[in-house]
Amino acid sequence: MKKTIKKMTWLASLMLSLGAVANPAYDSYRIAAKQENPAFKDFSVEAGRRLYTTRVSELMCTSCHTDSPMLQGQHVKTNKIISPMAPAANPKRLTDAAKVEKWFKRDCNDVLNRDCSAQEKGNFMAYLFSQ
Repeated sequence: MKKTIKKMTWLASLMLSLGAVANPAYDSYRIAAKQENPAFKDFSVEAGRRLYTTRVSELMCTSCHTDSPMLQGQHVKTNKIISPMAPAANPKRLTDAAKVEKWFKRDCNDVLNRDCSAQEKGNFMAYLFSQ
């Protein structure tokens, strides 16, 4: 089972690096990241994982979404159930560009106390797609 998961993660990373993820929000963040930083090459699954797991304020992504984006979470204040973040576990996740941007705007400010850059958003999505 662990070998299968490792192979799937490797394959997802390869597909991401080849631009095999067709997603309007992801594509728009790629364009914006290049505008923000002309040296931008590609999104990083590892940087997205770090963003997901790093504590910057009293909250962090895993506070509500659990250590695994494949699992259902629960909001720390409202106790509302949150569907898994990873599209592999929740096919509806990340399919609506307006919703993706809405949640990034709110959650980046709640967790990081600032807006996320396009590169951070793309890195985060690359991590979720790799799960």
